[in-house]
Amino acid sequence: MSNSNNTSSTGETAESSSLSALVSTLAPVAVISGAYLAVFLILRRSKRRYYAPRTYLGSLRESERSPPLPNGLFNWIGSFWRIPDIYALQHQSLDAYLYIRYLQMALVLCFVGCIITWPVLFPINATGGGGQKELDILSYSNVNPDTHKNRYFAHVFVSWAYFGFVMYLIMRECIFYINLRQAFLLSPFYSERISSRTVLFTCVPDNYLNEAKLRQVFGQNAKNIWITARTDEVDDLVKERDKVAMKLEKAEIKLIKLANKARQKAIKNGANASEADKQAITGDAESGSIAARWLSAKSRPTHRTGPLGLIGKKVDTINWCRAELERLIPEAEAVQAKYRSGAFKNIPGVFIEFTSQQAAEAAAQMLAHHQGLHMSNRVVGIRPSEVIWKSLAVPWWQLVIRRYIVLAFIAALIIFWAIPVAVVGAISNINYLATEYSWLSWLTDIPKVILGVITGLLPSVALAILMSLVPIIMRLCAKLAGEPSISGVELFTQNAYFAFQVIQVFLVTTLSSSAPAVIEQIINAPNETPRILAQGLPKASNFYITYFIVQGLTIATSVLTQVVGFFIFTVLYKFLANTPRALYQKWSNLSAISWGSTMPVYTNIVVIAITYSCIAPLMLGWATIAMFLFYFAWRYNVFFVTDTQIDTRGLIYPKALKQLFVGVYLGEICMLGLFIAGTAPGPVILMVIFIIFTVLFHYSLNTALDPLLYNMPMSLLAEEESARLLDGEAGASHSNGNDKFVDEHDLNGDGIVESAEEQVAHSRAARKAAAAHSKGNFLTRFLKPWIYSDYATLRNLVPRHVSLPQYTPEIIENAYNPPSVTSQAPLLWIPADPAGVSKQEIAHTSKIIPITDEGCILNEKGKLEWDEEGTRPPVWEEKILY
Repeated sequence: MSNSNNTSSTGETAESSSLSALVSTLAPVAVISGAYLAVFLILRRSKRRYYAPRTYLGSLRESERSPPLPNGLFNWIGSFWRIPDIYALQHQSLDAYLYIRYLQMALVLCFVGCIITWPVLFPINATGGGGQKELDILSYSNVNPDTHKNRYFAHVFVSWAYFGFVMYLIMRECIFYINLRQAFLLSPFYSERISSRTVLFTCVPDNYLNEAKLRQVFGQNAKNIWITARTDEVDDLVKERDKVAMKLEKAEIKLIKLANKARQKAIKNGANASEADKQAITGDAESGSIAARWLSAKSRPTHRTGPLGLIGKKVDTINWCRAELERLIPEAEAVQAKYRSGAFKNIPGVFIEFTSQQAAEAAAQMLAHHQGLHMSNRVVGIRPSEVIWKSLAVPWWQLVIRRYIVLAFIAALIIFWAIPVAVVGAISNINYLATEYSWLSWLTDIPKVILGVITGLLPSVALAILMSLVPIIMRLCAKLAGEPSISGVELFTQNAYFAFQVIQVFLVTTLSSSAPAVIEQIINAPNETPRILAQGLPKASNFYITYFIVQGLTIATSVLTQVVGFFIFTVLYKFLANTPRALYQKWSNLSAISWGSTMPVYTNIVVIAITYSCIAPLMLGWATIAMFLFYFAWRYNVFFVTDTQIDTRGLIYPKALKQLFVGVYLGEICMLGLFIAGTAPGPVILMVIFIIFTVLFHYSLNTALDPLLYNMPMSLLAEEESARLLDGEAGASHSNGNDKFVDEHDLNGDGIVESAEEQVAHSRAARKAAAAHSKGNFLTRFLKPWIYSDYATLRNLVPRHVSLPQYTPEIIENAYNPPSVTSQAPLLWIPADPAGVSKQEIAHTSKIIPITDEGCILNEKGKLEWDEEGTRPPVWEEKILY
């Protein structure tokens, strides 16, 4: 029987829907993306609070703002591209800069992959004699192992070139990160913060929960010590106090609105409101008397005191809250004082501020205790706002048990999640299933266009929805495992979610997409197993072409345009934010990027592209387009929309870089398996040699660079400390007189604060200066980062002259106390009204808790008005850079 007959019998010439799936996916996705983009281009011109808040928002310092872009439909793009990436480092955070740099490097990896693979492998595959159709003709599956086996050598050497480039780029960027991280953390902008001199030690034994003992261990370098204790009683009282306070604020606002509505109604009916208002404001001081002119007692805000407010005694909310706060506020203050006196049981978490950053780093790298797992977990540079206080109470033995339980749970979750993901993968291969299983034959009657959507678009969308639940679960697992900081939770989530992405989105989907067809063909023609494997497995790449289209177009444009988010923001702000506090918080709080749930998605896309780079090189083209769109969208968001809330000190970057080795290993193993299936001994031997080289390279890279990724070298710390002492930091900082932070890029030669546009020019100048200093061409700068991206060079790109206000003794004393211990009764914020109800409520409520009606009014229509872009509201608090 001829090869053609064998092919027919095994079903390999079943009509390919790869091109149909591509077109069917691309068409609707392009339409949706185009509509989103059109809405964005229109709304961006007028809705700058949502699309460019970083250019003007009052909650940001001048040095944190970005330059405004031109207001046309398209003329902003040129100005946007002229802003250098390093601007994110100088005006936002190290994490923000490295995030967009990672997307840029991912784009470089995919684009260079096209340059390396396409000129060689496209003609090799296209003329391979495998009889494939449509897109499959460009893949490895079109090379017939019986007649064109020698062509596999081309795949070997191309894979050597590309995988080698990937590994070198990983090494290069790790070196770049190390030098940049050192330059950033040693700059005054960071090193002068109290967090840079503070180390958190967990799992501290009971006999060392003593300040004198700890000073014996760390000597004179230990400046301030905070030994944490149980805060259950403090937490409960403060939480109840704040809950009642917010209930009172809402009730006061409701009373004012009700009185204003009744007043307006009375005016329409001919009442003389102005005379009544005058009498009310100047006469009777009885509580609620002004509101009573317009409302009956039954109309005042009330609630029931039972669970959920459904049962229990019905009471006047304002009077009840005042009475409760009269009790709760003194009780909360008393229990806070009790905590400070050391009356509560200590827990094994200790914060130690050292005299210098050098001393803190030395303490973090030393062996602090003679027993295993005691004081072995330490975090340097942790900010008070990112501490997970409950995790500090976990003892060392429980920490070990918790982590094993969490790992077991994650492993079980991976197995469980494989079931629905496998179903998604099977849907993408529904053409073959419909022809092979009679009970599914009705699927062949579906129109080809609709079938293309089912096999292309539907699985991609379903997979994206399914995977969106995983980061939420992973963050809960991290906290259960005892991670002491929010940044640690993000890094844990980044690892765990990446494992999920690779196993579920990639491996399980690949196997479920190709296995049914391959297994059935092997059963029908076992003697053709090598050829079936060599030709069948690469076809699974067609699913990922559509996946990249969905991710690159729909997801990237939704990230850029935020159309759904814009309408949600508008609804929440204009219709659901019914208190001055809610309006201000919704207006001033910027969205933040969750590193742990975004980085793994893009890392997995690059891993898939690397794995299939020499098997189905067409994927690299779609991956390049997708990564460019991601880079563009997130670059815009970082510069103009989002803020950084979680500081990992840049650790998201090397973690993501080293995860790319998974793609290299999978690509090499897949190539080896295909060569074995194609019975090609020469390529098999060469691939084994390269796999061994990869393992050795990976091991050597980790051994050489890991200590520098996570620790600061004492040599640089000593040099920076000496330099700082020598120059006395004279003239190193300037202030504009308003306690705003001004870095070197905010000041011109005359010491005048510059505009955001001028700051961008300085950023570009700094970058060009660094390039000129290196005196290397593009190739040498890429190949020798230890010379052209060394510490001295990157030091010039980091803001070094920053004015940090002196910490007050009170700030230092409470810096690392639990937030409930330092929390004070909140300031209530209500709107001023024409009838004067707010003034009387302030007069009575202020005897118990602070309250104000400044900065917001209730207009004649009963709507809240406040100066969104003017003076700071009364509830504004200056952000302390710990």
